[in-house]
Parts: sequence; C-alpha cells; structure tokens
Amino acid sequence: MAHINLLDWREALREERKKQFMTWLGLGLVFAAAVVFLAMSYMSSRIEHQTARNNLLRAEIKAVEQKIKEIEELERVKDNLLARMRVIEQLQASRSATVHFFDELVSTLPDGVFLTSVKQTGRNVTIKGVAESNGRVSSYMKNLSQSPWFEKDPRLVVIKTVEQNRIRQSEFELQVKQRTTADTTADGGEVVE
Repeated sequence: MAHINLLDWREALREERKKQFMTWLGLGLVFAAAVVFLAMSYMSSRIEHQTARNNLLRAEIKAVEQKIKEIEELERVKDNLLARMRVIEQLQASRSATVHFFDELVSTLPDGVFLTSVKQTGRNVTIKGVAESNGRVSSYMKNLSQSPWFEKDPRLVVIKTVEQNRIRQSEFELQVKQRTTADTTADGGEVVE
C-alpha cells in the first residue's frame, strides 16, 4: 500500500522554521548578552584603570603640594636669614661709625671753638658750643661741610654774643646731618674699620 502522509507538511515546515528561528533567536540573545558582558567588562576595566590613574595623580599632587610647602618654608627661612645677614652687614659696616663720628667732630674743630653738647637723633646732629668769634663758627661750618662724614649743608640755628669776664664769646647751635657709611664711601671718603 502506498504511504500517504496525512500530516500537513506546511505545518511541519512552519514548526521546523519556528524551531530554527527560536534557536537563532536564542543564539542571538546569547551572543548579544556576551557582547554586552564583554563591553561592560571592558568599560569596567577602563574605569578601574582611570580611577587608579586618578588616585595616583592625586597622590602625586599631594606629594608635590607638600614639597611646595617645604620649599615655601625654606624660602621664608632663607629670606629670614638674608634679612639677618643684611642687619649683621649693616652693623659691621656701621660699628666704627661712632668712632669716626667723634673723630670727625674733633678734627673739623678749629682753634678757638669749644663744644658744650652734641646730640644725635637718627642722622640729625645738633651741636652746641662756644667760639671766640663768629668767624670761627663760620670756619667750623665750612669744615663740617667739607667732611666726608657729614652732609654738605650744616645749618646755623642760633648764634648770640655773650660777654663773660670782659671776654666776648659767641654761643652757637648748629645742625648737620651725618652721612651713612654707603654715602661716605660713594663720595670717596674711606671707611676704616
């Protein structure tokens, strides 16, 4: 007898195609899930790598900031030491200034002039004294202006003539500015220490 297939071949074909579709769909989903998993793993590793780099950079920045603070502290110490050195140098340069000051007062003093007081405030010097005549006071002022230790413009504040024991004398007060050691050496005067 002949075999007759009573089954609907189209239905079987449809079922076969449906199984193939579901298989391919399953494979596609597995492949898509694998691709998504791999992409997520790659991105996660890149994020971890970047986070590690960021942490390294933060650590390096902190180290550099610490070094900058140390350098700033060293700069402050250096500036402090330089300031101290400048003060010491100024003291060294001016330590003999007092001796030169009094020596210059005496060496510029002409005969017949006697000093009664000398007062110094900063660089300003007020000199009081007695002279035998007004001309001697003028000579003293000229000597002071030619001195390398005093400014060129001594100023006569007061001069008056008094008579004691039938001797006429001129009492005077004058002001002059003392030069700094740097001014003295700049004008050719020698600084001997």
